[in-house]
Amino acid sequence: MIFVSVGTHEAPFDRLLRAVGELRTDEELVVQHGPSAVRCDRATEFDYRPFDEVVELVRQARVVVTHAGVGSVMLALSNGKRPVVMARLRRFDEHVDDHQLELARRLADAGLVDLVEDGAGLSEALTRSGTPPTAATGAPWLGTSLREYLAEELGAPVVTRAR
Repeated sequence: MIFVSVGTHEAPFDRLLRAVGELRTDEELVVQHGPSAVRCDRATEFDYRPFDEVVELVRQARVVVTHAGVGSVMLALSNGKRPVVMARLRRFDEHVDDHQLELARRLADAGLVDLVEDGAGLSEALTRSGTPPTAATGAPWLGTSLREYLAEELGAPVVTRAR
């Protein structure tokens, strides 16, 4: 099963859903479409579900396709999946800026996600997906790298809780 999620952002992510609709696959598709109006007639679709149901879909999926939101990516990684990600982009009014693309590129460089920068690459990414992340999920360097990235983006150190 391929699980597709656009996350909980209030802007539609039609670009990703159009790419999913163009896939030529017999594999079951389950799509969380959020506020998007684009539909895929071959898919089981819903707008939102409780978090525990989404977690179960991620666990059952052969591959997870999602936007490059930190929560969605970390949910996939924490369940042993290397997600295929397409970042929401400002120029398409999918988000307020391009922070998802910056994060997705860093995670792709680390071997944690398969980045698809446009819909044309989705089918190919799905054929090579389904393998676990190449880097150790939860590795200490990941937290450090994310804190450094956020500090760069925010222009100030990111405060973390002491353990």
